[in-house]
Amino acid sequence: MRLWIIILLTTFFTGCATTPAERAAKVEREVEQMIQVYGPACNKLGYDPASDAWRSCILQLAAQDDYKRFSQYNNMPRHTHCYAHKGFYNCVTL
Repeated sequence: MRLWIIILLTTFFTGCATTPAERAAKVEREVEQMIQVYGPACNKLGYDPASDAWRSCILQLAAQDDYKRFSQYNNMPRHTHCYAHKGFYNCVTL
C-alpha cells in the first residue's frame, strides 16, 4: 500500500513540473501577445519596428498596463480605528 502511495505521489509531482523549454515557450507566447497588443501603438508613436527603442516602447506600455491593472486595489480609501479595553489595544483598518 505504501509503495502505491509513493508511486502515485511521484507521478503526480513529476507531471506538475515544467521544463525550461516549456517555460521558454510560455514566455515567447507572452511576448508575441505583447507585440500584437502594443506594437501598433509604438508604430504610431514613430518607433521603427524591430528596433531597440520599439522593443523598449512595448515593454514600457505593457508595464504601465500591468501597473494600472494590479494597482486598482491600492487606491481604495482606508482608515484605521483603534480602541482600548482593560489595557489591550485593538486596531482595525478598513
